[in-house]
Amino acid sequence: MSSASEIQSLALKLPERSRLKLANELLRSVKPVIAAEGLLAEASRREAEIESGEVKPLDENEFWSGIKRAGLGKK
Repeated sequence: MSSASEIQSLALKLPERSRLKLANELLRSVKPVIAAEGLLAEASRREAEIESGEVKPLDENEFWSGIKRAGLGKK
């Protein structure tokens, strides 16, 4: 059986569409880290922070700038 690093190396050589399909299947195969109720509670908490003015949401340009700074943009 192949090691995880060997599988990862092979997977990264797949075309983007195939990698996305594989990633989706892998994510669906594991238990969520946060239960659905937790996600709803987190979304409600964040909405309340925005509504109260406690935090300022990012506009689209700020969001994409942050993604690029973090090195998470398209390669």
